[in-house]
Amino acid sequence: MSTVLPDFDRVTTQMAGACKDDPICSSLAGMLNNAWWAPLVGSAIVIVLILVLGFVIRNLVHRIITKVVNRAATSGSITSKFRKGVATDGIDALLHERRKQRAETMGSVLKHVASIVVLGTTVLTVLDRLTIPIAPLLTSVGILGVAIGFGAQELVKDFIAGMFMLLEDQYGVGDVIDAGAAVGTVEAVTLRVTRLRDVDGRVWYVRNGTITRVGNESQGWSRAYMDVPVAYDADVVGVRVLLEHVAEELWADSELRESKIVEQPQVFGVEQLSDSSLVFRITAKTLPSAQAEVSRELRLRVKTALDAADIPMVSTTP
Repeated sequence: MSTVLPDFDRVTTQMAGACKDDPICSSLAGMLNNAWWAPLVGSAIVIVLILVLGFVIRNLVHRIITKVVNRAATSGSITSKFRKGVATDGIDALLHERRKQRAETMGSVLKHVASIVVLGTTVLTVLDRLTIPIAPLLTSVGILGVAIGFGAQELVKDFIAGMFMLLEDQYGVGDVIDAGAAVGTVEAVTLRVTRLRDVDGRVWYVRNGTITRVGNESQGWSRAYMDVPVAYDADVVGVRVLLEHVAEELWADSELRESKIVEQPQVFGVEQLSDSSLVFRITAKTLPSAQAEVSRELRLRVKTALDAADIPMVSTTP
């Protein structure tokens, strides 16, 4: 008991001295006629005010972040651009969804960071008001942070890579990507991992920090193409005219034009010369991830047109 009382007196004296240096606390103590317990009550009220102010600032910062995120997610209204008579509403809707997902993810990260900074500062301020030395605490936290940083380097690397991936909009949900370790459709994106599903239905979980290069096959728009090999003695001009007619028919198809194709198909002419054939190429710009369906329709129409014109396709396999 004799040991506790001197410590209590010392703490009381320190809090009274800190209260005198604080205009708010000293004013409160003056309202209480400067009784011996007045500095304690004043310090307690100041601590409560600090805690309330900390939570108010945290909620205010969260509201500001939410407004900024909502504005970023809905900014750049989905414009109905027209390219050669075709509305690109589908592309605009996908870009809007990607922008919304990216903004919400970054908003969540910013809210967590803001909470840690504001509440951490509030706790340190309260400890300082209680005359508890915070210098050793800050040193211990710094050492602990360094130790955790060394032990969780891969985790930190994954989070940093995920943040830059979202900021740069490298890929999003629904994109078909080649991530090196796996190729497939993106089903989920977090700051730590990317979940893919390949053509066999297999689900891949790829850590963002291990992705060194990404090939996005469906960002903005895609391209469907077909190489048409014909014999050397075939009528080059006639084959080109035939393929151009197929491209016009594909463009005239209202169902494909409104939902999948965004630009008139083109015939590039003779793409290459092999030892046994001339290879023509026909292409069509499509909505993201619609190139496979358009390619199948393109192959069917080209094969039907060649058969009708009695022009055989030549195998390019030795």
